[in-house]
Amino acid sequence: MSIRVLVVDDSAVVRSIFSSELARDPEIEVVGTAPDPFVARDKIISLRPDVLTLDIEMPRMDGITFLRRLMKHHPLPTVVVSSLTAKGSELAMEAIDAGAVDVICKPGTSYTVGDMSIELIEKIKAASHVKLAARKTESSGMATGRKLALTKTTNKVIAIGASTGGIQALEAVLTSLPANTPGIMVVQHMPESFTRSLAARLNSICDMEISEAVDGDSVVNGRVLIAPGNFHMMLQRSGARYFVRVNKGPLVNRHRPSVEVLFKSVAKYAGGNAVGIIMTGMGADGAEGIREMHDSGAYTIAQDEATSVVFGMPKEAIKLGGIDRVSPLGSISGEILAHL
Repeated sequence: MSIRVLVVDDSAVVRSIFSSELARDPEIEVVGTAPDPFVARDKIISLRPDVLTLDIEMPRMDGITFLRRLMKHHPLPTVVVSSLTAKGSELAMEAIDAGAVDVICKPGTSYTVGDMSIELIEKIKAASHVKLAARKTESSGMATGRKLALTKTTNKVIAIGASTGGIQALEAVLTSLPANTPGIMVVQHMPESFTRSLAARLNSICDMEISEAVDGDSVVNGRVLIAPGNFHMMLQRSGARYFVRVNKGPLVNRHRPSVEVLFKSVAKYAGGNAVGIIMTGMGADGAEGIREMHDSGAYTIAQDEATSVVFGMPKEAIKLGGIDRVSPLGSISGEILAHL
């Protein structure tokens, strides 16, 4: 009887490669694939696989969190396959602690596709013989002191700041981005209650989901969070999960929300995994912050003078040396996608 395997990975290419490579072994049958843990949950119930291969970085829920829940409610032998699980890494230990039978690196890290396929097949066969019992808690790591969240991530985030003329500029950029664009945070200088209407309007014409940010909202692919008027918005991170904090701190550069506050938090928590865009607006709000983003490894873009309604904020950012690319408004979305 063949070993029934469910492949869980957010990359369609990886799912295809794993399926074809595993199918070469007559003892293995790939019964299905899933792009994220929510789809995987349903397929586990309907397809009843014997073994799961599981990525760590995925939309909506990371693999470690899913694994802990799976081992509590529906124990299933699982082999974690991720570019983040280099041999001996802390994250590999977290995966084992969460209940994984074994871990393996994706091709392009420690393995070629051929090498990975051979080892993955061996690990799947070994995992199929493992008998698991439901865990009483979601993590044995709670007793050992290990972190429950991921310690590393390559998830991307985008931060945009604008003021005068920014509503039209935001519309031009956001309507040109596909639905699977990395999570975006926007600070547009607007009064309280106006930002909700702006979010609703943009949501009706864009492929991405756009809403006014609420404290604790996750920053995920396909979603745009707009800072509420009269509230600062800051990026935070817990393992692989990015989320926002929204509060009424003091005015910064005479603004609340302030682009400066957002950009500095992105520099701190996302570093080189971020893209920063400063667009049309009066004054210098965000100039220092985007320089900090640039210095932390982020890719930074400023709207050019010709297409800016007011060339204040972009100009000050350029003067401070924090900009990688000066771009006309109509090219900004393309620059974002080209970089990503």
